[in-house]
Amino acid sequence: MATLRGLREVPRHLLVCEKSNFGHDKSRHRHLVETHYHNYRVSFLIPECGILSKELKNLVMETGPYYFVKNLPVYELITHKFINTFVKKGLCSALSYNTNIDEDNTAALLPNGKLILSLDKDTYEETGLQGRPSHYSGRRVMKFVISIDLMDLSCKPDSKKYERISWSFKEKKQLKFDFLLAWHHPGVEKSVMMSHFSSYGIQEHQPKIATSTVSDLQCPVLQSNELRGRPEASCSASELLDWLGAIFSHAELNNEPNNFISTYCCPQPSTVLAKAYLCTITGFILPEKICLLLEQLWYGHYFDEPKLAPWVTLTVQGFSDSPVSWRENEHGFHKGGEHLYNFVIFNNQDYWLQMAVGANDDCPP
Repeated sequence: MATLRGLREVPRHLLVCEKSNFGHDKSRHRHLVETHYHNYRVSFLIPECGILSKELKNLVMETGPYYFVKNLPVYELITHKFINTFVKKGLCSALSYNTNIDEDNTAALLPNGKLILSLDKDTYEETGLQGRPSHYSGRRVMKFVISIDLMDLSCKPDSKKYERISWSFKEKKQLKFDFLLAWHHPGVEKSVMMSHFSSYGIQEHQPKIATSTVSDLQCPVLQSNELRGRPEASCSASELLDWLGAIFSHAELNNEPNNFISTYCCPQPSTVLAKAYLCTITGFILPEKICLLLEQLWYGHYFDEPKLAPWVTLTVQGFSDSPVSWRENEHGFHKGGEHLYNFVIFNNQDYWLQMAVGANDDCPP
């Protein structure tokens, strides 16, 4: 009986869906993109499109660079030189690499200047810094979260608080991580970060880009005013998200009886697209780059003749082991570590926004 009960238990997940219009004064699209900080994959689908516009193609090729720094001490992220050069001048983001949020110590720098550390109990106590228990520790608290405001520290460079934090990371507990870093500051040479961390063997990387054109693609029918969907009129937002996952995973959608890998089929009602353009960008992608992609999809004339796309989608997935999901909301792994969002953009500037998180997360904002 216990085994049967276990099979029936499905991990909780949250999917928040909302509808708005890019032209509305209270539209939250930019805020939601800008506060989902650590993104590793961006995918878009454009129906009735075989070739990207020059503008969109250029944006896709310019989503990088990002950087990998091996064995970087956390202390280096709180020095006045780093704060003044990168945190105060532009938008800097960092995330510890190859660390598991549920097992290891992890660290993240947010573009708003907050340094977030998720530490095991022993490491937390060794630092001597003040934090709070993780929301997802269970009865026996084994993980703690420390948040340090670097902008506040920079305003008081000679304060006792700065001295205590500096001493903790430099002498008391020398935490080191492999980091992914990215910095957005238009007009500044990209080599600045390379030279700043040259003693740590910094490497520059460009995101990986995969594109394809699919012919005769069966896709669900969508109506912008039918967010919840009606079986006879429109696919729902949640059904669409499942379908997109199948499309970008290159799963079979024909539900053939001898297919033992996938029995999934397209939601109804459906139609067949003559062609559709798929693009996936994988790396360490800043929210500002995603804002530009979203704007280009919105304004990119894909709804004009002769293409006449009924809608386009933009899907963004966050790092499963990031300490945060949106803003400073604590993120945990549990079963899958998912936190993602998807825009469905219609030709009248309406859009659906879908935000999904797993069991160890607060409700999306």
